[in-house]
Amino acid sequence: MRLAVYSHKPCWRSPGSPTGYATDGGFPMQMEALSELFDETVLVVPCAQGQGRRGEGHLRGHNLSVRPVSYPRGAGLARKLDMGAWMVRNRQAIFGTLRWADAVHAPIPGDIGTIGMLLAWGARKPLFVRHCGNWAVQRTLAERLWRWFMERHAGARNVMMATGGGEQPPSPSFPSVQWIFSTSLTEAELLALHRPRTHPLGGCLKLVTVGRQEAGKGTDTLVRALPAVSSVWPDVSLDVVGGGSQIGGLQRLADEEAVGHRVRFHGAVSHDRVLSILREADLFCFPTRSEGFPKAVLEALACGLPVVTTSVSVLPHLMRGGAGWVMPEATPAAVAQAVLAAVDKPALYVEASNAAFSTARQYTLERWQSVIREALEASWQRPLRKA
Repeated sequence: MRLAVYSHKPCWRSPGSPTGYATDGGFPMQMEALSELFDETVLVVPCAQGQGRRGEGHLRGHNLSVRPVSYPRGAGLARKLDMGAWMVRNRQAIFGTLRWADAVHAPIPGDIGTIGMLLAWGARKPLFVRHCGNWAVQRTLAERLWRWFMERHAGARNVMMATGGGEQPPSPSFPSVQWIFSTSLTEAELLALHRPRTHPLGGCLKLVTVGRQEAGKGTDTLVRALPAVSSVWPDVSLDVVGGGSQIGGLQRLADEEAVGHRVRFHGAVSHDRVLSILREADLFCFPTRSEGFPKAVLEALACGLPVVTTSVSVLPHLMRGGAGWVMPEATPAAVAQAVLAAVDKPALYVEASNAAFSTARQYTLERWQSVIREALEASWQRPLRKA
């Protein structure tokens, strides 16, 4: 089968990449794993002309190629109003790839993924939609429409998966919608990350958080918690990994809280560098207010890091094996209390570290690929790739 992937994920030219293109985050790893299931895969993604960016990952895979489209113009309502003209400007890539494809994968949220989803549904192509946002919360009309479409059209040739997890299905009234987790770690990479951890003795405590630094991620709350933590652990430090619009404000906040000397802002870095920083840390802190299935938490668990987080989305499910502490609310006092509890008793810390690695082993890229393959072949009633 030939698969077309329509995604809003920003990409750029990269001379060292087998396809000539790269992007960041876990998208390259997931697309490589997905391509291995199909005879050919084409990614329809917006691509910039600039070359080389910090933290990039090459787009590669089994017979995988990139069909670049331009970026939609404007933002917000202006961007939405331009989508019709954008489709005309990129009609050869959009509609030519649709005619070529035997099946379509549309990661959403995102306007390009939405277009791919609707085009595939209208053309009666086998469709695989993966909702990568917070399935449990719909604040906008677009979010409500995505969920409505997935629930009403799940089944038959349409495979609908919501990123997350838990004891209950995503939509009890629509059982054809399935959970899918998110990951970027292979079994081999996970095993290579593992090392026995000991309690951080001696007053030196290294905290870390990883993710796109935007409003709602809770890094501001974490920074405000540092003064209380430092009263017990005088040599506490915090690594903030990831770029985003909030970096400048977070730096100013750290200075206002008199903890600027304790916080290191790394910005966007390569995946290998993220894992290296995680391995050197003692505790992963993630007081987020909204999530789908955060890969950063999974990578922290793979490094044996106990996690302090909030009761959001799949996070309590990941912590149920004893890998971390779930806070009832995301306040500076609650974060400080959870951090101090996590490192209060050496034996408990080591138990949490061991549980963290055990939890991560359930969510490898190979298992992600296998879950998707089983769902697609069961729905489409045919092998995805020729023997």
